[in-house]
Amino acid sequence: MILVEADISEDWDSRTNWPALIEGAAGAAISHSRHAALAEVDAEISVKLTDDAEVHVLNRDWRGKDKPTNVLSFPMIDPAFLAAPAQAGEPELLLGDIVLAHGICVREAEERGIAVESHATHLIVHGTLHLLGYDHETGEADAEEMEAVERRALASLSIADPYSLPHDQD
Repeated sequence: MILVEADISEDWDSRTNWPALIEGAAGAAISHSRHAALAEVDAEISVKLTDDAEVHVLNRDWRGKDKPTNVLSFPMIDPAFLAAPAQAGEPELLLGDIVLAHGICVREAEERGIAVESHATHLIVHGTLHLLGYDHETGEADAEEMEAVERRALASLSIADPYSLPHDQD
């Protein structure tokens, strides 16, 4: 079972059930990944929905990039250990932390003509896959594999293919 610890700043619309959205997105990402067996064990993800300024500081301090970004992932487990998930009775796996920047998420959703909730779902799926060892920056084949998993996970949540939508040119 995927356990989600959510920390949601007041910037994020309180009318949305963010914890349920996060749990659904993370669960879909895991279920459609090469580590689908993790859905059967206790695994925890921490997700923080915050503002651009906090993400800017994290991106600068942890990645050496002095600008905000839409999503950051901080894996806490070596992907090699994910191939053999914990057995019943073992401690839960702490997969890691995901952080989303509100202003960037809203702006990107507006540019793509989609709901903020749909874009946030995509970013959480994307961030969860990073926690599972997927990396789109290591080569074209890896990027294509990650995007294919994202498409399947999002389709299972009735969200359109994000890679067929207009994107900004950062």
